[in-house]
Amino acid sequence: MAHTYVSTVVPATADAVWHVVRPFDGLPLWHPAIASSVLEEGGPASVGALRRLRFSGGDTEVLERLTVLDDARRTFTYELVEHPFPVRRSVSTLRVLPVVDTGEAFVEWWAESEEDAEDAAGVQALVEELYGSGLSALRRRFTGDGPLPDSVAG
Repeated sequence: MAHTYVSTVVPATADAVWHVVRPFDGLPLWHPAIASSVLEEGGPASVGALRRLRFSGGDTEVLERLTVLDDARRTFTYELVEHPFPVRRSVSTLRVLPVVDTGEAFVEWWAESEEDAEDAAGVQALVEELYGSGLSALRRRFTGDGPLPDSVAG
């Protein structure tokens, strides 16, 4: 089993960041690698919801299921259901925590995946790049280097 982890500090409150990342169908609003997200089952805050993501610049699609949503802890977990990747199983979690002394948000995103040993390094590199670019874009949304989320733009 492989464990891949990325994190960042976002110059906004944990609540403001959670508002942006929480909707299960909202990934295209802040992640540059995701062109679209369509809920095929359930709502954007419904455990069991299925979302179909289409990646930017190609025809790669994945289907993911929301398995945990905890607003009090600002965390959600989802699993890959259908995908073209060389993994047997992949479960990911995104969590937003407050940085108490600065008022910023600490965002971490990780995946636990099962794949053949010869695929592990490639899978980890792909996930690190995907999650890392997403967190970088999320941070830019709150620094003025990207579009502001609706709740901040007011």
